[in-house]
Amino acid sequence: MTHTAGAYQHVIDDTRLWVERAVIGLNLCPFAKAVQVRQQVRYVASDVTDAEGVLADLEDELLLLSQANPEQVDTTLLIVPDAFDDFYEFNDFAELSDRLLKRLRLVGDLQVATFHPAFQFADTEPDDIENCTNRSPHPILHLLREASIDRAVDAFADAADIYEKNIETLQRLGWEGWRKLMAG
Repeated sequence: MTHTAGAYQHVIDDTRLWVERAVIGLNLCPFAKAVQVRQQVRYVASDVTDAEGVLADLEDELLLLSQANPEQVDTTLLIVPDAFDDFYEFNDFAELSDRLLKRLRLVGDLQVATFHPAFQFADTEPDDIENCTNRSPHPILHLLREASIDRAVDAFADAADIYEKNIETLQRLGWEGWRKLMAG
C-alpha cells in the first residue's frame, strides 16, 4: 500500500531533502529542478516489504502516472524503504519493472530508473564516490515520462555528458563533502 503522507512522512521528507541537496543542489540531474519547482513530482512511500508488493504498487503508480495530466504530475518517486535492503536484489527487480512496462503496454511512454542507498555501477568498487550519483536515502523507483525526457534532452545541449560531469562533481566533492551535504 502506498502513502503520500502520514506514518511515512519522514521517508518522503528524507527523499525530498536528498532531491533538493544532491540531485538539484549538485545538478546531478539538470532536468529535476523544473519539475520540483512546479511541484510536478509525486512522492509516494510504500509500506510493502517484498518484491510482489513492490510490483503491485509499481503497477498502480505506473497506471496513475500514465493517466495523469503531465502538468499536474510529470514524474513519480516510488519509495520502498522496507523492501530491498540488498542492492543486488533491488537491481534484479529492474527486470521485473521492464516486464511490467511491456505487459501494461507503456514501453515508449514511461520508464523506470532506480536509486538505492548501496547503489553500485558495474565495474566500480562499493566505495567509489561516483556511485553516489544513484545513491538515495531509501530504495526508489523513479517513474519517468519518455516525452518529458525527450524534451529535456532536446533542451540540454550536452545531455550525453551528464554522467561524466556528475563523476567529476562527486570526485571534487569527495566522501567528506558528500557526508556533510547529506547531513545538512
